[in-house]
Amino acid sequence: MSEEQKQHKEAIAALLHQAGEAHLATHQETNGDDPDWPIWYAGYLLENGFEALLDAKLLRSDLIYLLVLVDKQQKIEAPGAQWERYYADFFVTRYLK
Repeated sequence: MSEEQKQHKEAIAALLHQAGEAHLATHQETNGDDPDWPIWYAGYLLENGFEALLDAKLLRSDLIYLLVLVDKQQKIEAPGAQWERYYADFFVTRYLK
């Protein structure tokens, strides 16, 4: 992984962490439980520069799909991993070559 990819990965992980905290804050009454979380996250990420970090144009529906995919993948491959870093690696691998 190049130095540029590493920097993007760190920035993406930070944005994902920020999204997680914002999601928890908006869903305090359910302790963050939200069956539609990918929809909320996709909107938040797109509004906060996710596309620029990936240097990609993403449809909201595509990002929702990818968030569901990476969530399922992480639960199978690395259930104890820090989700933000796992997700960041998932996106960097697919978009920043």
